[in-house]
Amino acid sequence: MLFFVHFTFITCIINFIEFMNGCDRLRFGDILRELLEERHLSQKNLADDLNISASAIGNYVRNNREPDFDTLKRLAAYFHVSTDFLLDYHEEPGENYQDHKILQIFHSLTDDQKELYIEQGKLFIKSNYQKNRKKTTLSHLSSNNKVI
Repeated sequence: MLFFVHFTFITCIINFIEFMNGCDRLRFGDILRELLEERHLSQKNLADDLNISASAIGNYVRNNREPDFDTLKRLAAYFHVSTDFLLDYHEEPGENYQDHKILQIFHSLTDDQKELYIEQGKLFIKSNYQKNRKKTTLSHLSSNNKVI
């Protein structure tokens, strides 16, 4: 119990510091709520499936409490995501929630859907490259046509 209180206290301090620094990390409850909505699951369904009280799930979703380590691991396994995803933790400075979200979506697709997803991504990259190339060309042309 003392460990849980200590962990919760540290989490509160970290959340406060991040709030004061204007950190844009998502909180655990926000991520859990999003996962529930994506899967059209109620808090009660999740509580029943994991044998957790519905009030505990409600407190998690409202960001009133955070789960212990065991519950966090069970939630990650249930949703097929990492604990890092649930906690919005990123090792690399450039990583963000969207990076993890794209991977989470990709891992939940069938093999055929993954191929389509990759092909769509390639089209986006090609489109961005062509747009940037046009901008660079137009910028270069306008700089060469300046009146002296």
